[in-house]
Amino acid sequence: MRLHRDDSVLLVIDIQRKLAPHVAGREDIIRRTEALMTAARRFDVPRLLTEHCPNQIGAVIEPLRSQFTADEIFVKTAFSATDHPEFIERVHATKRRQIVITGMEVHVCVLQAALGLQQQGFHAFVVADAVGSRGVRKLDCELALRRMEQAGCVLATTETVLFEWTRHGTDAHFRDVLALVKAL
Repeated sequence: MRLHRDDSVLLVIDIQRKLAPHVAGREDIIRRTEALMTAARRFDVPRLLTEHCPNQIGAVIEPLRSQFTADEIFVKTAFSATDHPEFIERVHATKRRQIVITGMEVHVCVLQAALGLQQQGFHAFVVADAVGSRGVRKLDCELALRRMEQAGCVLATTETVLFEWTRHGTDAHFRDVLALVKAL
């Protein structure tokens, strides 16, 4: 299945202050998430951000959090945002079916959200190089990605998403996207 920017939503999951420092490859995950956020803004792709129990885990790290409006931030207590009916309502309100997912942790909140979105009839695209888990959870991370793929989620990379959203070398935003790719 091919991504289309006019049918996509970018979902950034739980890149939070007390969790992020323990996630393997966090700098790359954050840089790639920022690139996707920038492209989403340029292409008018709606964006959603989740924070899991921010009173315990802390808010989403800066500079990510400040790039979202209050309406785009969803505070959750369930590991899967999809277990909150209000979250599903927000996704439905976009009238889009392809959900591009980045965030932490792959084997917990990302996995459960992706499976939940698939179950709700959306198409989950997990950006495999923009998700991660704590370093000690490497096997959990690998198995979670495999499980999502077996459940029908599409695994992609940041560069693939950026170029699928761009579609053509003649797109007005091509040079901006190319600069984002070169910075990856």
